[in-house]
Amino acid sequence: MPRIITPRTGVAAAFALNGVLLGTWAARVPTFVDTLDLSESTLGVLLFCMGIGALISFPLAGRLADQHGAVRVTRVLALLYLAATLLVGFSATPLLLGVALFVFGIGHGAMDVTMNSWATEVERHHGRSIMSSFHAMWSLGAGLGAAGGFVATSSGAAPPIHFTAVVILGALCAGPFLRVPWQSRTHLSDKKAPAFALPKGALVLVGLMAMAAGIGEGAAVDWSAVYLRDVIAVTEAQATLAFTAFSITMVIMRLNVDRIIDLFGPVSVARVAGVLAAGGYLTAAIAPSLWVVVAGFVLVGMGYAAVVPMAFSRAANDPDMSAGQAIASVATLGYGAMLLGPPAIGFLAHATSLRFSFALVAAAALIITLFGRAMRPPTG
Repeated sequence: MPRIITPRTGVAAAFALNGVLLGTWAARVPTFVDTLDLSESTLGVLLFCMGIGALISFPLAGRLADQHGAVRVTRVLALLYLAATLLVGFSATPLLLGVALFVFGIGHGAMDVTMNSWATEVERHHGRSIMSSFHAMWSLGAGLGAAGGFVATSSGAAPPIHFTAVVILGALCAGPFLRVPWQSRTHLSDKKAPAFALPKGALVLVGLMAMAAGIGEGAAVDWSAVYLRDVIAVTEAQATLAFTAFSITMVIMRLNVDRIIDLFGPVSVARVAGVLAAGGYLTAAIAPSLWVVVAGFVLVGMGYAAVVPMAFSRAANDPDMSAGQAIASVATLGYGAMLLGPPAIGFLAHATSLRFSFALVAAAALIITLFGRAMRPPTG
């Protein structure tokens, strides 16, 4: 009988847990907007707190993973992220929510870096590309978190009850898998290394593509439900459907990304991905109804699904930077944009409209198409 708890399923559990917690927050954003009477600009400030927390965490997480091992640090950060999720659920004022989201951003961002480092170790152990399958588990987790938000909202469950239930279930389900035996390689960090790793050479374009994808994914997480509720005027429960559709599409696509890349090559896949993502956001921006917006986010999921896994794989094989530094540099731009982009969208929406903000996200997605050639594997 095959073992269920293996290093591969351990990494998958970490990705799924990370996605569930972020999806849970994403699904309940409209609830916090109503309960705390938040304007678009105030929500932007709160999301900025979350983004700053994540951005600060990236270099710290990378150095801790170098010193103590990616798997060990991932386990500790999972506990921090679970605790931060509870703080968010029990936040009764905008100030408390801002503090909670700052810690939540630290937990999310730091765990994102270390679990991707752990994933590259397991991928090397298997000797073949399996990174997209891990990112599929993240999308599955995010979709489950959003679906749970739909159920909680429909049943009238308040955030404290909902978030507590998610934390308990998440710890019980993921905990045994995260304890799988695995020894990460460690080494002393370079004290002269810059505080924030940035890509070099051809990897700069890969980083910009990851940044464009991060903006789009972040907008889906934090603004899709608000957009449906405030602009399309649907119910709070229906407002969760766009992100749910986006997440489900990401899962299906990421489970097939490796085969698609083998067939058509990373350059062609990247170019088509940018067009699909741009088309999806443009559809949402001009949509007159709920189901047209949902269809737009299906296109968005199809477009962005391959970009981040390809960017990490390309970074891990970069000839000019070590794998750890290269992954951290792409994560800084990609995840930084995912977490700092939504606050900028909030400020812009306050000055113009959410429809206009989504149209700009569509334009940014074309960067992926424009720089698609950068995904070509390095030679030599």
